[in-house]
Order: sequence, then C-alpha cells, then structure tokens
Amino acid sequence: MYDVFVSGAKRYLSARVAPRTLQRLERRAQLQRRPKSALVEQYLEESLRMDEHPGIAFADGPAGRRAVLAARRGLDIWQIVSTVKANRGSVPDAAQVLVLSEAEVRIALEYYADHPDEIDEWIRANEEEYERIEAASRRQEELSRA
Repeated sequence: MYDVFVSGAKRYLSARVAPRTLQRLERRAQLQRRPKSALVEQYLEESLRMDEHPGIAFADGPAGRRAVLAARRGLDIWQIVSTVKANRGSVPDAAQVLVLSEAEVRIALEYYADHPDEIDEWIRANEEEYERIEAASRRQEELSRA
C-alpha cells in the first residue's frame, strides 16, 4: 500500500522480535493472506506516521486501510480534508460541520500536508463511488416511471 511513497529499491532489514510477537504476526499474515514482510512494512510505516502525527491512527474498512482521527476512529482523514475544502478552507466552519474541535481538524490537515497524494486519492475514489451510486439511483428511478 505504501510502495507509492517509497523512493528507490527496497532494502533488507533484519530484526529480532519476541516469539509471541512473531506468532501474532504469522497469524495475522495468514488471515490476511499476505506475506509477513508486507505486514511488517505496513506496520512500521504506519507506526512512523503515527509518531510523526500524534492523533492519527489507521483502520481497516471495506475500501481498505486508511488514516483516521485516533480519537474518532470512524472519521477518516479524507473526510475531514474534504469537509475543509467544501468550506472554502475554513477550519472553524469544518469543525462545526463535523462536530470536532479545531485542533482535531488541524491534526488532519497536518497529516494531509505530508501525505496529500494518499488523501486526494481517497477523496477522488469516494467522489467516483458517490457519482456511480447517484447514476444507478437515477436509472432505477427512470425505470420505475416507465
């Protein structure tokens, strides 16, 4: 998932981990049908991002794993950024619409400043899905009138 953001060839990393941690990693890799190395890279990248951006976490969902506001696990960073854009860049207005503090909105914007391509892709994908659903709804409505 994060290969897009890494420049150059990947490098080998050797690490010692506790047996229990390795067992948990192996189980998770089996459940997700992914290589352990891919999960280690994902978890390392996410941990670094969370260290760099206190208040950010990551969550799985139907559309994939994405950055969320840690205090509000159901609220994706792309949703906050999209709301700020829809409110002409006004942090106070976006905070009011989302019922968040301005500090929480700024946490999302700080993450966005460092990872704009990732968040813009989430916004674009969700706008496309909305348009697809709207078009299907219009077709259904037209068919029901026929």
